[in-house]
Amino acid sequence: MHRARIFPRLTRQFAAWVLALAASLALLATGAVAQEAGGRKEVFGDANIAVTLHAEGAPQEGREWLLALRFMPSAPEWHGYWSNPGDAGAGMRLSLDLPPDWEVGEARYPVPKRLLISGLMNHIYEGPYTVLVPVTPGPSVRTFTPPLKGHVEFLACTDQICVPQDALLTAEPGGDFARWRAEVAPLLDAKARFAIRGKTLRIAIPLPEGMGLADPHVFVANEQLVAYAAPQTFRRAGDVLVAEIPLDSYGTGKAEGLAGILAFGDGSGVRFTAALGAVPAGGEVVKGPAAAAGAPPWWTLVLGALLGGLLLNIMPCVFPILSLKAIALARAGESEARARAEGLAYTAGVVIACLGLGALLLALRAAGEQVGWAFQLQEPGVVVALLVLAAAITANFAGLFELPAISVRMGGERAGAFATGLLAAFVATPCTGPFMAAALGAALLLPVPQALLLFALLGLGLALPFLLLGFVPPLRRMLPKPGAWMERFRRIMAIPMALTFLALLWLTVQLGGRSFGVVALVLVFGVLLGLFVTGRLQRGGKMAWPAFGLVAAPFLAFALIALPNLYEARGAEAKQSIHAPRAFSAESLADARASGKPVFLWFTADWCVTCKVNEAAAIEREAVRAAFDKAGVVTMVGDWTRRDAAITQFLTEQGAAGVPLYLWYAPGAAAPEQLPQVLTPELLEAQAARPNRPRP
Repeated sequence: MHRARIFPRLTRQFAAWVLALAASLALLATGAVAQEAGGRKEVFGDANIAVTLHAEGAPQEGREWLLALRFMPSAPEWHGYWSNPGDAGAGMRLSLDLPPDWEVGEARYPVPKRLLISGLMNHIYEGPYTVLVPVTPGPSVRTFTPPLKGHVEFLACTDQICVPQDALLTAEPGGDFARWRAEVAPLLDAKARFAIRGKTLRIAIPLPEGMGLADPHVFVANEQLVAYAAPQTFRRAGDVLVAEIPLDSYGTGKAEGLAGILAFGDGSGVRFTAALGAVPAGGEVVKGPAAAAGAPPWWTLVLGALLGGLLLNIMPCVFPILSLKAIALARAGESEARARAEGLAYTAGVVIACLGLGALLLALRAAGEQVGWAFQLQEPGVVVALLVLAAAITANFAGLFELPAISVRMGGERAGAFATGLLAAFVATPCTGPFMAAALGAALLLPVPQALLLFALLGLGLALPFLLLGFVPPLRRMLPKPGAWMERFRRIMAIPMALTFLALLWLTVQLGGRSFGVVALVLVFGVLLGLFVTGRLQRGGKMAWPAFGLVAAPFLAFALIALPNLYEARGAEAKQSIHAPRAFSAESLADARASGKPVFLWFTADWCVTCKVNEAAAIEREAVRAAFDKAGVVTMVGDWTRRDAAITQFLTEQGAAGVPLYLWYAPGAAAPEQLPQVLTPELLEAQAARPNRPRP
């Protein structure tokens, strides 16, 4: 049995994997009973995945005699496991009643599939599958009397529950051995080589250079060696495919030999064995994180983070908070000392927010969670909090109430600038603008100190305009003088904040359903009612904020009880598109690439304003659709609005920390071409008009 080593988040899936672990322990316990009883005790039965034993012909001394274990699930939701099940589950345990001079070879499996749930990677089989077991009879075959008998133990699981299974076996003569042989991954004639360098396992697998690889993945048979859910990197070096796989941080880190299956991504693959030896460096990247394929120079990552943060100031996802910035900009012209203080306070707020989000992101990924940049906006509770905040800011700008003076050492204005910086960084996270994509993608793979430095530089870039205004007097002199216009401007800025509120309300419904959105609106009404009462008391010169607590508290209590019960944890829904794109999955992508047509794959999210602007301005255009239809382009979309471990892993493999991400697969190309994060119709039409041949 392979032990589960990662603690996933507390969801329904966590309970399922606890059951899987318990079922695995039960298999060990019943295995001891079966051994004591001579392998004749059937405890659980095989009602969920039935198994039969088949024998090919009659056994002959010294010649391979092939047995087949045929597994047949009772329903599509049940799956079985490969010999190395991955992060959870249990492999098959087989005992056969054979004479002592007969030898049983290593079981031969089909190419398994990957199942990733809550950060746990499992190697499974869906639907009927066959495991072949080679046996070499000894001299006692002359006195052997069929049929052969035996006993098998295995685990049957769905996404919600795992059940131990076992069965007494009696070999049946015959079977479709020709088909079963074809289904099993064939063994490579040439031996592979492997080496362990630092925290990475590197494998050189002999494979013809012209062989296509839709979505390669190595299933390592050695247990407690590699991190199963970690992204794998593949390079071509002539007729050698080099795979790089991160080691399991809790594993042994050592291996005298290696075995596994190389899956091509289209359901086929090959078995290999490997010995310690030299593994070539370099080569053309076929798949894997961009940083692993040869990280850009450090100075380019630093510059990318700084420029990326700076450009976020003009990205559409940051526009809703420009109203806050505009008023702060006007105030900054009052005095040099005050301008510098507010510039530093605002910068501190932005940098601390980026550092906090970055540290939390890295910590969650280290704990096995599949999350990326802007992960907090995939959480309905966070979006509801932002919804209430947007409503409160809108009410404040409209004059419904006034914020109280904050008596701290920094002074009220500095504390307000600091809070504005926090909010600016938090709301800016849905965008991954130009320059910052490579920096954030590398940050997910670099050591923690370097990664945090990149997050801090991103914040510094976002805050840089305010910082320059605070320390460069000529820039401040370009701003209008403070006056009565500031109050009118503040009222006008309530309009974009109200539009932000409506956008967040729409996102709340998309994430949690209509009933969830209605309760969130009730909460907003309660908060606004409390703020209205507060404003009336403020204008009368009375103590106001205790009244806000009394009015808003019942609404908050109601929301805390109702929202979790009304949340609809729905899967990603197909969005309307003139291209009628396929939904992303590794299998669907492999099928599309195998069709010989160009493939355009884009990743989006409802909370990503940049994504929506690109879709409206470039992707969802009739001219683009016509160009795609003419070129036979297969379109595919991955919706990352809700947390999706498979999409997060794929983004990481492409060196991306978040969305948007646009990939173009030329027919037969080993790797995709990443398109710019700001699209135009002309760019997409030009892509479709290119000759349908692989990129050199």
